[in-house]
Amino acid sequence: MNRTAFAFASPLIALLLLASHASAGSFSFSTGSPDGLMATATRPGPGPGSGADQETESGDDFILATPTVINSATFIGLLPTGLSSSDIVQVRVEIYRVFPNDSDAGRTPNVPTRANSPSDVEFADRDSASGNLTVDDVTVLNSSFTAANSVDTGIHPFPNQTTLGDGPVTAQEIEIGVTFTTPFTLPADHYFFVPQVLLSNASAHFLWLSAPKPTSPPFTGDLQEWIRNADLDPDWLRVAMDIVGAPPAFNASFSLAGDATRTRMEFPTHWMNVRVPLKVPSSMPMDAASPNWRPAAVQLQAARGRIMGRTFPRSRTRPKRSWSKA
Repeated sequence: MNRTAFAFASPLIALLLLASHASAGSFSFSTGSPDGLMATATRPGPGPGSGADQETESGDDFILATPTVINSATFIGLLPTGLSSSDIVQVRVEIYRVFPNDSDAGRTPNVPTRANSPSDVEFADRDSASGNLTVDDVTVLNSSFTAANSVDTGIHPFPNQTTLGDGPVTAQEIEIGVTFTTPFTLPADHYFFVPQVLLSNASAHFLWLSAPKPTSPPFTGDLQEWIRNADLDPDWLRVAMDIVGAPPAFNASFSLAGDATRTRMEFPTHWMNVRVPLKVPSSMPMDAASPNWRPAAVQLQAARGRIMGRTFPRSRTRPKRSWSKA
């Protein structure tokens, strides 16, 4: 007959998850300055479930070759004429992996394709409303900047996705710089960067500006910009091929900075303070110092390997989804 000992495992798991803090090399990535071709809406919820002011997300990709800590970011977009930095009331940054990660790949999408799109739900996020992101600087780069086309409210499911865009827009060109007071700690992988800006007047929309293909550094496998609103969620549309209906594909203007080669990854806090059942034969003494507890250590070591291998997605206000811990 076996007996089960239950222990609060967070202190031990925390020790097992400690990573090397060896010196890390700097990391930077930039897509460059805007090219004036496209401006896309990207604003956080909560908001109307539908309509012109609903939550909208635009995302462009980047690749991490090694585990990386991202401390800060900048992105460039359009602020409606007549508004100032004081009208920015919330900034949110989400990180998505590439579909089919963190997604229900078995459902029938309401878009032409999900290949190479962002996933259904974000991998991690930071938000000024939560205190883990601060807005350091808002710089007006040009008091009047025109994007040749835009996508704001014209986001529709298949087969009505091709609207050709919402047309040209002129506004103030601004650069927003943010610091992640809780840095992103990301494994090597392919990601999408999704910044969102909410203005004091919800009917006034920030638009993210497009940029040429990344040059610092250039990378193989660069994907195009994608967009969705609350009505389209969890699907995404390609800004160029699906909405505008023709190439060239768009990238978006942003930069990232941090440290590469660190090995500690973020993982959900609900993995800490977990009651872990440790099964031992009844003949074994219940002495934590006993060598008979080695099988339990092996179990925890295996758990460490599973946890360190990935960061689990978190849903925001969307319906909860269940995720396996495979």
